[in-house]
Amino acid sequence: MYHKFALLIVIVGIFTIPTLVPDVFGHGLGGDQAPALSFGDMEVTVRTQLSPSDITVGEVDSANMQVRFFDTLTDTNLDKVTYRIEVWQSGELLARNLFYDLDGRLDVKIKPNPNCDEPKPEECTVYGGSEHVSAPGALFVQGAECTDDNLDICARPSMTGPIFVNGGLYKIRVDIEGATSPRTVLANLLSYETYVSVAQDQNFLIQTANAEVPVVIKTYYDHVDNFKFDQSDNSISFHMPFDWNPDYVNLVQVVHEEVRVPKTFAPYAEGKQFKGYVNGVEIDQRALLNDPYSYDDTNIVHFLITKAELQKINETLGPSHYDNTEMNLKLVPLDEVSKSSTEFYLVDTTNYEQVPTTVNISWDGNYGAGDDVPFEIAFFDENRDLIRDMRYVVSFIDENDKILETFLGDNPDMPGIIASEGIDVQKIYIPSQGTYRIDVRALGTGLAYDETYAGIGSGIIEIGPSVGKTPDVQPPAAIPAWIKNNAGWWADGQIDDNSFVQGIQYLIKEDILKIPPTSQGQGSGSNEIPAWIKNNAGWWAEGAIDDSSFIQGIQFLIKEGIMRIQS
Repeated sequence: MYHKFALLIVIVGIFTIPTLVPDVFGHGLGGDQAPALSFGDMEVTVRTQLSPSDITVGEVDSANMQVRFFDTLTDTNLDKVTYRIEVWQSGELLARNLFYDLDGRLDVKIKPNPNCDEPKPEECTVYGGSEHVSAPGALFVQGAECTDDNLDICARPSMTGPIFVNGGLYKIRVDIEGATSPRTVLANLLSYETYVSVAQDQNFLIQTANAEVPVVIKTYYDHVDNFKFDQSDNSISFHMPFDWNPDYVNLVQVVHEEVRVPKTFAPYAEGKQFKGYVNGVEIDQRALLNDPYSYDDTNIVHFLITKAELQKINETLGPSHYDNTEMNLKLVPLDEVSKSSTEFYLVDTTNYEQVPTTVNISWDGNYGAGDDVPFEIAFFDENRDLIRDMRYVVSFIDENDKILETFLGDNPDMPGIIASEGIDVQKIYIPSQGTYRIDVRALGTGLAYDETYAGIGSGIIEIGPSVGKTPDVQPPAAIPAWIKNNAGWWADGQIDDNSFVQGIQYLIKEDILKIPPTSQGQGSGSNEIPAWIKNNAGWWAEGAIDDSSFIQGIQFLIKEGIMRIQS
């Protein structure tokens, strides 16, 4: 197994991202931030955050719910705010009351109480606090203002009732009824909806010929049932209520389920990799994360199914699927992998001093040149625990300092990929054997980009041949010199992508440009051409890379279905 501990500090594009102000909608571990609304010359929003961030039913006697009301343009709280807070789960109202706070940060102590015999759950909820003299009906507690460090002793109102007594998704609706003055009542309410998840452990057994194997499903979304183990492929499956109507799917940020299996159970032993399916559709590798790190004796496999993945499943199954009211999840173990890895620590961007963050990047050593290689990126703290809810960016760079790909996340206004469990997977096409560099910048944790574990660093990896593939043995391709002119014009933007692709298609069809046999993908030809292909063309036109490197790029376009060649 190739393993190298390396640190290279290289100031490249991802290491010069400006200071971030979390000013847009976002979802994080135990928290959520709603889209901003205009209020005078401000863009104001609500952020809801639970503490502890990962609540499991029955394991906490109380939790803190923080609701912050602030201007996203300046990251400044508004003061003297009157909130109407509603807590909902599965369409049932659990709590509703008015609260008042002085500094734009409302902290409410939540005390779960499962004992409720009333037909309407909200009738069981009891509130603690006193009515504020300037905000009629709004609860307030006089005393020390709350911070992240004094929640045990600070002054805060409370809710005691059937809240967080069941696992799943909770909607926290917040109406701002007054702000900047307790006597100022808004002409139009500012209304926000945020969502937080509470986990619940459900215990099941796998019956084998020799023993009973305990399995825990930790659900953050809803109660699961119909647990099954299939000996034919050693798969675990279970069902859960879910509304597949596109209008509802658009509201769901993520569906999170965990499967915990002892490592002593051979099909789920350490080193195993997995495939995941939702309603029969295989999900992307980034939606299925394997955590062998957190426990010595247990593998944890996370289903982290984002809104984009849910929409893709709907598109795959078609409109007839929209009326489905169930999510069927299936986990299938694969063969053990030949694991390669590199590891490095991060440093800060000011003095380049070490921060308490270690990055481990690993991949299946059976992958190699010419493959789309899935790289697992894991973040560890000084105690070797995974750093949850990490936001980061990453670049893959070849030995000629050419950037193959940079991943910044899906939201250009809020940079960063979210590794909610401290682990993420990024897939990158590796065009040839050789040495590559992976640059990582950890931006911070949570919705507020806490910089405790922020930093930069680089790791070196060696990519060899793809195991099981026989390298193409081919004579040097004879490419007419004038084709380089076309490639250069395309790289400079004088020829658009479509014209370049059509020209290459014609040259291949007419046998003017000879390409080794390449299996064609099923794309429609409308896919976006990766930036590295255009860079290759420019460098080839300038003589910086050889003919075979240019041809590898053309083969990639054919393989991915971006370029179709008619026989």
